[in-house]
Amino acid sequence: MIQNERIKALNEKEIQDKPYVIYWMQSSQRTTTNHALEFALDYANSLKKTLIVYFGLTEEFPEANKRHMRFMVEGLLEVKENLKKRGIRFMVMNCSPETGLLKLSKEAALIVVDRGYLRIEKFLRSIVAKEAACKVFQVESNVLVPVEVTSMKEEYSAATIRRKIEKRMEEFALPLTERILSFPSIHLEKQADEIVFEDAQQILQQLKLTDEVSEIHSFVGGAKKANEHFEDFLQNKFKDYATYRNEPSLDFTSNLSPYLHFGQISPLEIYLRLPEGFGENRRVFIDELIVRRELAINFVEYNEHYDSYEAISSFAKATLEKHREDPRPWNYTLEQLEKGLTHDPYWNAAEMEMLTSGKMNGYMRMYWGKKIIEWTETPERAYEIALYLNNKYNIDGRDPNGFAGVAWCFGKHDRPWKEREVFGTVRYMNDKGLKRKFDMEAYVNKVKLLVSEEEYNKKKSNILKISSEE
Repeated sequence: MIQNERIKALNEKEIQDKPYVIYWMQSSQRTTTNHALEFALDYANSLKKTLIVYFGLTEEFPEANKRHMRFMVEGLLEVKENLKKRGIRFMVMNCSPETGLLKLSKEAALIVVDRGYLRIEKFLRSIVAKEAACKVFQVESNVLVPVEVTSMKEEYSAATIRRKIEKRMEEFALPLTERILSFPSIHLEKQADEIVFEDAQQILQQLKLTDEVSEIHSFVGGAKKANEHFEDFLQNKFKDYATYRNEPSLDFTSNLSPYLHFGQISPLEIYLRLPEGFGENRRVFIDELIVRRELAINFVEYNEHYDSYEAISSFAKATLEKHREDPRPWNYTLEQLEKGLTHDPYWNAAEMEMLTSGKMNGYMRMYWGKKIIEWTETPERAYEIALYLNNKYNIDGRDPNGFAGVAWCFGKHDRPWKEREVFGTVRYMNDKGLKRKFDMEAYVNKVKLLVSEEEYNKKKSNILKISSEE
């Protein structure tokens, strides 16, 4: 069932007598539990039209790099194969998404798009809604409870939004049946602007991407890999999740955040597959998957400054301003921070984990962000650096969770704590707390092994490349 609350008309135009319904896939890059895809299929069948799924692939998407692109392309190749099995044509064009879509829309009876929350996503959808000649519907599929159903305003904290989400969760936790397309589109000929979409490496070579940020192999994109991570989590980690999820030296998280970022797996699907029982483990996991993730989406949706220092709470801004001139115990440049060249071995390990694997332990992300505040000349500059590094290296960066996570380090969605230098009453973290709670030497050694393995793979890759050229 697709609830009406998930559906929004983006313009007042009429459905046209044209041959295609087009689903513009952007934020929900999957073929299962995708309300936008199934809504488009319903319309195509009712109008006796065929359905095309379109994706605009551009290297100019803000802050995207080869690391992000490889992960996304791996997932999209899987999307293509899954759509083919359902008789649905997948068209990928190397252009800004709205440009290719508007070209295709000349033959569109109707356009359906999934919902995104970032500024750029809203902007692209507004262009299409304005310039397309046909009706445009937006269907929300990347949250359990639709944003406006939960709240019509920015929420103060997890505590305030939790009650609102929990009231409506079961109402929206309904399985989604896959439709069958009555008029298959798989036979449609290749369009002039389409790119050859068969092999990840070939696709990446077509894009003008620099090698500034290395590709990684710690995570492979696509729903298949997402499900493998989830099954591993259920079998081997879930029963101890509440106890060990924050332990940096262990891996007790689901590792699903990169897949959720690209919409390669649905939070609804994850929620429905969670086994009953498991007490605190289940509660804590749902709190992370639904409550805190949807708090982050609420933040990005309702706070126009979500990607700047202006987004933080008034108490945090006031207390950080009061302590602006406090002496910093260390003052590092962006280059030193980016390379993990600080006096703190735990912070350096967290930075290297992110650089090498494309993902940082969740608890260490908090410590990492707090120390950037402590070691940077102004809070505004600290905010810029934290966002820059997070978005550049984490596969799940450039995401509501990432923006909310950085803002949390600066007091957002938190309360005042004991006053101290630099931080004022913003929550403080130190290495003594890490050592008291966790096996930090094991974490440092774990990252060292990770870095060594990555360096080995790089050298091996270069040797193989040289050999093939010879």
